[in-house]
Amino acid sequence: MFHHPLSGFTLAEILIALLILAEIATFTIPKILTSQANTRYNAIAKEDLSAVAAAFQQLQLAGGVSSSTKISDLTPYINYTAFDTSSSLDGVYTSTSRNCTTTYQCIRMHNGSVIQWRNDASFGGTSTTNGLWIHIDPDGVLTDGTTNGPGKAVGIFIYYNGRMADEGNIVSGTVSSAATYNPNPALVPPWFSW
Repeated sequence: MFHHPLSGFTLAEILIALLILAEIATFTIPKILTSQANTRYNAIAKEDLSAVAAAFQQLQLAGGVSSSTKISDLTPYINYTAFDTSSSLDGVYTSTSRNCTTTYQCIRMHNGSVIQWRNDASFGGTSTTNGLWIHIDPDGVLTDGTTNGPGKAVGIFIYYNGRMADEGNIVSGTVSSAATYNPNPALVPPWFSW
């Protein structure tokens, strides 16, 4: 059988192959992009947690940790770019947004994230259940205003003994001078892991 040296695929075969590749790309590219964003957000949160943990240790070494310690007592030991009392940020998972105010203060970090805390809250005691919360918004902006969209903040508690836990893994009856908290895994965004 004679085979012509220039024979190849027909236009229809090429179009079908391109259609199949387009379908595969439609399903895989968004998953790859989401996975990359989640990895980036998790790395940013861990970088911020390291900064907060180091600040807590420095304050502790200076003898400054007491039942009246607030997160604002840690900020002199944190390398941040700006203090913020006017931006809108993503809230924790299942909430829409949070605003930086004089009560809910924020610092902007070098990695683009924002750390927020309640300025009128202190440990309120020296027990292992006394803790203070911070919210870390990894992209530092109000992303889309939805309750479960991208870039949601993660809530973290730092306890009087220096231990940290996300809102899904805090001790039942965690208390600060402002409120009592119980674990709620629904508040932890899917991108966060220890």
